[in-house]
Amino acid sequence: MSIRGKENLNDKDIQVILGTLLRAGVIISMSIVLIGGAIFLIHNSGAVTDYKVFKPELSKFSSIVAIFKGVSSFQGDAIVQFGILMLIFTPIARIVFAIFSFLIERDYLYVLIGFIILAIITISLNGGLAH
Repeated sequence: MSIRGKENLNDKDIQVILGTLLRAGVIISMSIVLIGGAIFLIHNSGAVTDYKVFKPELSKFSSIVAIFKGVSSFQGDAIVQFGILMLIFTPIARIVFAIFSFLIERDYLYVLIGFIILAIITISLNGGLAH
């Protein structure tokens, strides 16, 4: 009969942590989007939108730096963009955590696969290879 120490993580512990990470990421990002939407509606309460003609919004928050500047000045649309950014980074955080858990387990094939997936996501978030 062997007694395992609590410092070792088994597969079930890792799955519980990963599930909690994904759930928390979605709930936090949803809350941020709701708060940003409320702030946006409060600041733009008198605005009237013409839905007969489609006019795409200006992409003033097309970079992460612009989103953070907008969040620091409490612009509602920037806060909504930040919540969406958090939603995008939630599965990326899961992949990073999975890589570390595979490193702990010394499963180097899955560490390599995790890094390849992370590289593909990073390249695609930066606009791909063709510029």
